Amino acid sequence: MEPLPDLVLSLLDPGAYSEAERPERVNLIQTHISWLFLTSRFVYKVKKPVNFGFLDFTSLEQRRFFCSEELRLNRRLSPDVYLEVVPIWEESGRYTMHESGHIAEYAVKMRQLPGDRWLSALLRRGEATPELMRRIARRVAAFHASAERVEGPCRLGGLQTVRFNTEENFGQTRDQIGVTVSAETFDRAQAYTAAFLDARASIFARRETEGRIRDCHGDLHADQICVENGIAFIDCIEFNERFRYSDVAADIAFTAMDVDYWGRPDLSAELVREYVETAGDKGVLDVLDFYKCYRAFTRGKVRGFRLRQPGLTDGERQTIIEQASRYFTLAESYAQLPGPLFVAMSGLMGTGKTSLARALGPRLGAKLLTSDIVRKELTGSRPEEPHWEPWGEGIYADDFSTRTYAELHRRAGELLQAGQIVIVDASYRRAAWRADARATALASSAPFLLLEVVCPDPIVRVRLSERGAGPSDGRVELLDRQREEFEPPVDTPQKQRVRIDTSGTPDEVAKAALGAVYRQRLALG
Repeated sequence: MEPLPDLVLSLLDPGAYSEAERPERVNLIQTHISWLFLTSRFVYKVKKPVNFGFLDFTSLEQRRFFCSEELRLNRRLSPDVYLEVVPIWEESGRYTMHESGHIAEYAVKMRQLPGDRWLSALLRRGEATPELMRRIARRVAAFHASAERVEGPCRLGGLQTVRFNTEENFGQTRDQIGVTVSAETFDRAQAYTAAFLDARASIFARRETEGRIRDCHGDLHADQICVENGIAFIDCIEFNERFRYSDVAADIAFTAMDVDYWGRPDLSAELVREYVETAGDKGVLDVLDFYKCYRAFTRGKVRGFRLRQPGLTDGERQTIIEQASRYFTLAESYAQLPGPLFVAMSGLMGTGKTSLARALGPRLGAKLLTSDIVRKELTGSRPEEPHWEPWGEGIYADDFSTRTYAELHRRAGELLQAGQIVIVDASYRRAAWRADARATALASSAPFLLLEVVCPDPIVRVRLSERGAGPSDGRVELLDRQREEFEPPVDTPQKQRVRIDTSGTPDEVAKAALGAVYRQRLALG
């Protein structure tokens, strides 16, 4: 356990404060970027000398400047809470609020708010109400209406800023994979985010021209909202303008997401409904889940940063991991593709269709149907039982294959009707079978997407020669015949077709395919 710095140890001593204020005791709260010292009446917030890339507090001058910015910006919403910036003096290794020695640090002095009146506490105790949600929504809408508006092409807060912020978010969270977030959750949130920015770029552009980019709060979650003789909003982003200048939807989505986190989606919906009505901004709904996903992922990331704090007990570490994991899981829930969806894998034997389908299934939350298995089931054979038929004969004759596809599509139709995402793993070498798949999707009002799986021939031949026992009966000696008879999928509309090269690593291929599915699905509306 790392020891606390001398500054912190000194300010935990009640004697470090003025005689007029002298508390009986001082409590410490840590975040990943600050130490907060709670006396009987006030909070002194000291910035840690850290550099996370998106913020840099490593010099005293930077910390002084950002203390002043914190005071200025937060007074927009809670002027009676943010009091002043005060110097911290150091003499002979002891830090105090007394004017003795030299100025060694700065703190933001705040009025202490009641610890049991934070929105998070009210939600946890079941005391938050729809009326409170409406009050919060109206206050936020009024703040946004008066906030500085970004005119013209948005240097801050527009599409490119959002893209940069989200990419940075994922980059800074990568080392938490396997600790606070699973690889599957990480990949799904990343694929959804990138695809949404690509497929819905026109929405972001429209909101820019409508003047929806403002100098916002930037960190409006439930731990920053206190219900006490009104509503106080604290701790807006002062350290990085590209986090604070944003679409107003990103601000209200943060609060809505955190209300979801505390298990009250009904109150979250009431908050958003009131905000949209008060602000006259129905466009919030077009980007709400996107920003909820972004905000939940950010909260998970920031929670994970707290694992770097010195002095954590095992219990504290476990609590942080559990909280961060809940936020990441919540982010993933917003990144779900809407069902139903029919995804057809198509390609030559040995190109990696089945491996890719198996990797995509859990990432998409999809049901997987495989032609090799269904074909064997129709014969009463076990999936692993080999059928070394000559090309185009026996269970691989066209009439039996047509029967196999009919059964695949029957099962797929049932799953689509139930609102499922379905992946059908088959060669789809005949245009007629692809047409039947599209008809199945259409009959269920489901979007259709064909993944055309390709791979360089030398790699395919190696894969086939090394293939062990399993449901597939594909062999090197059949490859050329299949290629000769393969009807290219030009019959499938371009917007419903994506080519995937499987020559990379399985992880690279799965991520590329996942991103392609998200982009195509979101582009289809």
